[in-house]
Amino acid sequence: MKKITIAIDGHSSCGKSTMAKELARKVGYVYVDTGAMYRAVTLYALRNNFFAADGTVLEQPLSEAMSQIEIDQRLVDGKTTTFLNGENVEREIRGLEVSNHVSPIAAIPFVRTALVAQQQKMGREGGIVMDGRDIGTTVFPNAELKIFVTASAEVRAQRRYDELQQKGMPADYADILKNVQERDYIDSHRDVSPLRQADDALLLDNSHMTIEEQNKWLKEQFEKACQ
Repeated sequence: MKKITIAIDGHSSCGKSTMAKELARKVGYVYVDTGAMYRAVTLYALRNNFFAADGTVLEQPLSEAMSQIEIDQRLVDGKTTTFLNGENVEREIRGLEVSNHVSPIAAIPFVRTALVAQQQKMGREGGIVMDGRDIGTTVFPNAELKIFVTASAEVRAQRRYDELQQKGMPADYADILKNVQERDYIDSHRDVSPLRQADDALLLDNSHMTIEEQNKWLKEQFEKACQ
């Protein structure tokens, strides 16, 4: 069976990463979490005070620092884990502070250019599952299988709330819902690689699906694409 490239795009907190990881595990492909890469850059910017008081990004110092930002993803205890300059930052990048700042970082052209180049290098040989906002439209426009995932903002906020609660992290549903809605707007209206469904992408609304149901559906689409 030929190895293909699988691009999974969609809104925040709709389960893209969970789906992509599970499919990669089942079919023996490499999984790359592109959203985590942008979150790692955001964490670096927060740690180095690259945000102004009003929340805007100080682009000049970030641009100068991009060459010093090394993002690596490795399997740790069977899970894809993000490292920033050698430090395991998986827990830190999932917090609400990073969530509240990642969209403006991801909208900066020089950040996207740097990370897209890294992502394209990772997927050159196929046999890869990658999820994000612009994988099927910008990173891999010729991917053999493209999926666009969505769910209602309320459902996605509840999922995020439950996830943070399970990790023992502070969470407020109203704040999370506001963050989800704001990220949807920013991601869909940015000038560079805005979030949109590729013309040849399959739409999956998983608002009322179980994880088992969506994984079964995705596996079926994979098998069709490999024929």
